[in-house]
Amino acid sequence: MGRPRNFEPDAVVQRAMEVFWTYGYAGSSPARLAEATGIGKGSLYHAYGSKRQLFEQAVARYDRLGRENALHFLDRPGPVREVIRAFLYDLADTDVAQPIRRGCLAVNTATELAGHDPDINRAVREMQEHVVTALTERLERAAREDDLDPQTDPRAAAEFLMNTLVGLRVMARVYDAPVLHRIVDTALTTL
Repeated sequence: MGRPRNFEPDAVVQRAMEVFWTYGYAGSSPARLAEATGIGKGSLYHAYGSKRQLFEQAVARYDRLGRENALHFLDRPGPVREVIRAFLYDLADTDVAQPIRRGCLAVNTATELAGHDPDINRAVREMQEHVVTALTERLERAAREDDLDPQTDPRAAAEFLMNTLVGLRVMARVYDAPVLHRIVDTALTTL
């Protein structure tokens, strides 16, 4: 019989997610992960199987938190442009407020791994699809409420906004909020 765990699994995955988000997959050594989680390398791998399996759990957590955040903003009442503006401004403002501007874990993972790892490609695409779906549903609601130009295709607009969001997360690594806000405001003129 093994020793009982002396750690909270969700907290470990959260800390590991922060490491992967800051340093990328390749830059997140077992020693760095062990230090950040407060768990010895052996115990960490015993509990999570491998660095890759821990990474997959961290990516799944990031996806869940991202979906919750998107729904938190997009379910709000109000004109669709203002609702989406608040969502995108919040992402940009949160990114630039970080001591280390690390952008988006999904975008970082896509650029580091997705081109040569089909499982990661699928995971990143699913993460992005969750946000596209939430945006599409909000735009469809706006169309039903006569708050969207009837010529606007909600799905196509959501995909465009997702592309804008991805670009914002990259640009937030080097640009400040006023530039990012102007980009959001320009993107919203398409609605």
